[in-house]
Amino acid sequence: MDRLKDTIDIPANVQVPGYQREQHGIGIVHFGLGAFHRGHMAVYTDDVLADKGGDWSIVGVSLRSPGARDRLLPQHCLYTLVERGVEGEKHRIIGSVKNVLVAPENPEAVLQQLCDPKVHIISFTITEKGYLRDAATGELLRGHPDIQHDLVHPEQPRTMHGFITEALARRKQAGFAPVTLLCCDNLPENGVSLRKAVCGFARLRDQKLADWIEASIAFPCTMVDRIVPATTASDIEQTSLALGRYDAAPVICEPFCQWVIENNFSSPRPVWEAFGATLVQDVAPYEDMKLRLLNCSHSAMAYLGYLSGIETIDQVIITPVFKNFVVQLMQEVLPTLDMPEGVDLQEYCAALIERFRNPSLKHRTWQIAMDGSQKIPQRILSTIRALKAAGKPYTCLAMSVAGWLRYVTAIDEHGNSIEVSDPMAEQLCRIAEQNKDNLQNYVQEIVKMADIFGPDLASDAAFQDTIHNCLQTIYDLGAQGAVGSLL
Repeated sequence: MDRLKDTIDIPANVQVPGYQREQHGIGIVHFGLGAFHRGHMAVYTDDVLADKGGDWSIVGVSLRSPGARDRLLPQHCLYTLVERGVEGEKHRIIGSVKNVLVAPENPEAVLQQLCDPKVHIISFTITEKGYLRDAATGELLRGHPDIQHDLVHPEQPRTMHGFITEALARRKQAGFAPVTLLCCDNLPENGVSLRKAVCGFARLRDQKLADWIEASIAFPCTMVDRIVPATTASDIEQTSLALGRYDAAPVICEPFCQWVIENNFSSPRPVWEAFGATLVQDVAPYEDMKLRLLNCSHSAMAYLGYLSGIETIDQVIITPVFKNFVVQLMQEVLPTLDMPEGVDLQEYCAALIERFRNPSLKHRTWQIAMDGSQKIPQRILSTIRALKAAGKPYTCLAMSVAGWLRYVTAIDEHGNSIEVSDPMAEQLCRIAEQNKDNLQNYVQEIVKMADIFGPDLASDAAFQDTIHNCLQTIYDLGAQGAVGSLL
């Protein structure tokens, strides 16, 4: 089967780019060209190019692996977006990505692309761990070896922080107009988090440069929402058969898509709002809604479902005890949310349940369970703090945290090994092994990790007792039984 390289003879039921790709220059550089970006921001941008034109094509940058480059470049960066819903599949070829650079192979090529005066947006989906920050405080991990390397070798950076700071220094020296740095990661106040990371690094290098960045560069906050599971070999095979061409890089996603953006730019931008994005003055309520309802529920289902031997989210949510638990979890969270007029939270919760039930996505619990030490603080612990401050119960949230503690022991409830994918996996598993015969000590030692739990929860005996009781229940009854005991 020929490789996907153009749209000639593509089946008529497959939507193709409605523009000549070579007529549009590069306006966006994106760090982290994974499936989510290609199923979200790149699609909005594809719509802009088709209807409004402009030089808004995207160059992707990988800070680590050449995988995305190796899959995309042989097919001229074209790929198939496969929307899977209850009514079937829709296929669409996306053409907004034009090139992919692998930073470790040629840092200077990345810097030159970032310094192109025609680039107006630099965007990010590098996941929580890419910001190299303390998960509890949000402060830059100054002692991280890659941060230290980039301070000593600014022209050969390894981190996002190093690349952005060096590029901004060069752009400033050349007198170019400011760019906008646009975070699309699931972080609270993600634009603020990005500003903290970049300016925190810049201050270590040059205070005047940091001051200029603070004064000149916009870091708008965003809320992004679309379920995009990892692509499997079966997805590639099925997509290739539907196209009649081999596509090594399809993106599978749900039909639902949402993007809320703070209207705060220091440079020109695509008119994404013409194609469904929402521009607002304050993203925080939407961000809290998504993190505390969708992401929190996802993590809870991932840990507790995986422990129960359930592989995908749709299978978790059709299990009655888990569905009832998630509904109760959402109701527990709702008092922490204060939404703008017109947002119906009960309607949003009901829609989430239906999205979780989508049997076509096969969103793996193991995939969502990755990097829990980075996700738990934003998705669950911040909500627990809000409920504690209001004197309200957090029983379901505590059971979710206990599910994570059970998961990172690296042994499931059937005695099988768990491959714990987490930047702190070695430390977590070591604590679990050292305290395998004393559950209370295990909880105390994990919660003492202030870079996850913060100093407040790390010293909160009542919180520790609550988590210990939930974890003991998981060991006594299994994950399903423990969840059922709350209902």
